Parts: sequence; structure tokens; C-alpha cells
Amino acid sequence: MNYARMVIEKEAPEEYGYDRIRYNLSESSIADQKLSDIGIALLDLTLFYGEHRGDRALRELIAAQDRGLSPDDVLVTAGAAGALFIIATSLLSERDHLVVVRPNYATNIETPKAIGCAITYIDLAFDTGFAIDVDRIAVAMTPRTRYISITCPHNPTGTMMSRADLDRLIALAEEKGCYLLVDETYRDLSYGTKLPTAASLSKRAISVSSLSKAFGIPGIRIGWLITRDVALQEKFLSAKEQIGICGSVIDEAIARAMLERRDSFLAGLLPEMAARRGIVQNWIDKEPLVDWVPPSGGVVGFPRIDVAPNFDLDGFYTRLLEKHGTYVGPGHWFEMPKTFFRVGFGWPTAEQLRGGLAAISAALRD
Repeated sequence: MNYARMVIEKEAPEEYGYDRIRYNLSESSIADQKLSDIGIALLDLTLFYGEHRGDRALRELIAAQDRGLSPDDVLVTAGAAGALFIIATSLLSERDHLVVVRPNYATNIETPKAIGCAITYIDLAFDTGFAIDVDRIAVAMTPRTRYISITCPHNPTGTMMSRADLDRLIALAEEKGCYLLVDETYRDLSYGTKLPTAASLSKRAISVSSLSKAFGIPGIRIGWLITRDVALQEKFLSAKEQIGICGSVIDEAIARAMLERRDSFLAGLLPEMAARRGIVQNWIDKEPLVDWVPPSGGVVGFPRIDVAPNFDLDGFYTRLLEKHGTYVGPGHWFEMPKTFFRVGFGWPTAEQLRGGLAAISAALRD
């Protein structure tokens, strides 16, 4: 493994310093929850080694989100990042090949890079609505392709594929004898029809999710992977055991309490996040220098700045942060031009969001 720090992590707001940011529009989750918000008492919890696959009751709650899944299909991990690491290191070697969409959540690209496998990028384009082109993925496949890596709803654009495209990708993986990895971290924040958990549709599909983005508790580091392939699940479990044996029973107890109130929590959250998305849309409608593909899920979008070729983009981001106290995720976090930036509308308050958007407009004209 040839590790290198990810740009998105080197420049993360927690690394820069939250106290130096007035309007934080760089986050990709809803606002962080407090332990008191979840309403769980932990003082009587016994701090034993937990089940290696993860707490059984927690896995039952995860599996119950879709038909055709059982707790044995679920492996609890240290966040979605932990799941993605286990999958990549279990399936890929220097001799193997990966097909991955770009832009993407950094771990989906950087861990395979560290492994040294061959990578084919399927670049998504603004002008086509960041839509996944299944035909291009099919052409990119080789006999050494171990899996296809996508996110849906997509990070950082918030776009979603159709059910027909999901079915085509699963059929392609089945035909080629590889796997389809779907990072479904924002699935619970779909504003329209929610797609099925990919792993519920085929043994060749692997689903990954977490409680960080849609539930606002990244501090407990709980995610999971789902596969109905028994042999593959055993391989993933072996990797988890070698990395850390089991997860934190404290984290898993908090996660279980959150998922027990999942439906009521999301029922209140989704309308509010849709309203926040509307705030960004209203700003873009009035801002001639910025456009975006409206997100269909999640709490992020990926606007594009429409400026002259000689516009000083580095100066813009510097002014935005140092003069206006506003932080966004520049395009280079996602191996994209700096004319793009990720805006998170779920973490700030509505007032902070409006303030940050106004700051972007001001910084573009300073």
C-alpha cells in the first residue's frame, strides 16, 4: 500500500479550524447531533468485546430497511470509509482493474490508488446532468475488472441514477463475473423515489452506508457493508477481524438507538433538507455567475462558476475564506476543475446558509 493523504482531508474544516470559519458550507452531512438528542443512557453498558459482525440487533435494524436482506448479510464497520477500505483491500491487487465514476467520494478512488491497481475513470459531465453512462462503463470492462464503483445519490453532485440504469449495471456485473459497489450513504435522503438497496437485488451487488451523513453522528464511526454473497461476506469479516477484531460497543449502542427512531427522525428531516435545497436553488436562480444540476438526494450539490478564463480562482477561494469567512469544497477535492465547488446545505442553519451564499456572490465580484 502506497498511502498518501487525501486533499479533502488535508483541507477539511476540522483541520483548518472551525473557529476560523463563519459560514461552513463545506460539510457533506446534516448538522451534528448531540448524545442527548438521541436519548440513550450508557452508564450501565458493559464494555465487552462485541460481536465481530456487529451487534445483532443493530444488524437487524439495518437489514430491515429493504426486502430480501438478513442480519447475516450485514457487516458493521468503522464508518462507510472503513467499509470501502475493507472492500478495496479484499478485492483488489496490483494485477486487478477497477472501473470508478469521477467525481467521487475520495476513499473510493484513493484506496485503490494506494493498492496500485489499474483504474479506469468514468468522468461525469455537468452538461449531461452528471448522469452515469452505462454503455461507457461496459466498454471500460476488462477480464481483470474486479468491481464497478459508483455512489447513489452521488457525492458530490447529489444526482441519482434511474432504476433502469441500476438494473443494467447489476446485469453487467453478473455477466462479467465482477461486483457492483454502490455507496448508498445518502439513500435515506432521497427527495423522490428511493432506489432499493443494491445488495438486495443481486449477490453481485455490494451496498455501503453509514450514520454520518444522513443522521449527523459521524463521531461514533458506524457504517456497514451489505452483501448476500456468503463467501465474500466471510472474506470481509476476516479483514475486519485482522484490522480491529470488532467495533466499539458504545458506538453500536448509540447507532442502534438512532436507527430505532429512524422513521420519525427522517420524517422531520427530509422536508427541512428539501427547504434548504430550495434556498440554494433560489440563490442560483438570481446569481448569473453560478449554475448547478439540482440534487435529487443528499445534502450537497456541485455548482459550476461561469467566469472568464483568466478569472483568478485561487484568489476567489482565498477571499471567500479569509475576507468573508466562508468555506466550500473546491473542485480539486474531487479531481475536478476549481470552477466547480461542493456546497453543503444540510450542516449550516438556514440563516448561515443564506449568509454563506451571499458571501460567494460577493467574493466573485471583489
